[in-house]
Amino acid sequence: MARILGIEIPNEKRIEASLPYIFGIGSSTASKILDQAGIDPDIRTGQLSEDQLVKIGQIIQAESILVEGDLRRERQAQLKRLTSINCIRGIRHKRGLPVRGQRTRTNARTRKGKKKTVGVKK
Repeated sequence: MARILGIEIPNEKRIEASLPYIFGIGSSTASKILDQAGIDPDIRTGQLSEDQLVKIGQIIQAESILVEGDLRRERQAQLKRLTSINCIRGIRHKRGLPVRGQRTRTNARTRKGKKKTVGVKK
């Protein structure tokens, strides 16, 4: 497996499909990186030379693209800010409810979890 910025990416796939294995890089960002590096997107990752892998890593750092741990920390800090200022989005994150206005009377099972029956008396 090839390593870029300390992250293993699969050797048998095309480099354009392998780069999105890095958290923070999607398919459009991957194609932009490969254009800047001058690398053919159809080449398999295992066929790349060490210099090409280093060049890809340098472009990611030069473009200041947040990847892996840095991106995760930033997202966590953003959520912490929302919850600390008690805005509606932060409150919904705290309660484990959908944040972006979806209905919750029915559906929303993924976010809310398994049904909890309440108030069944005889």
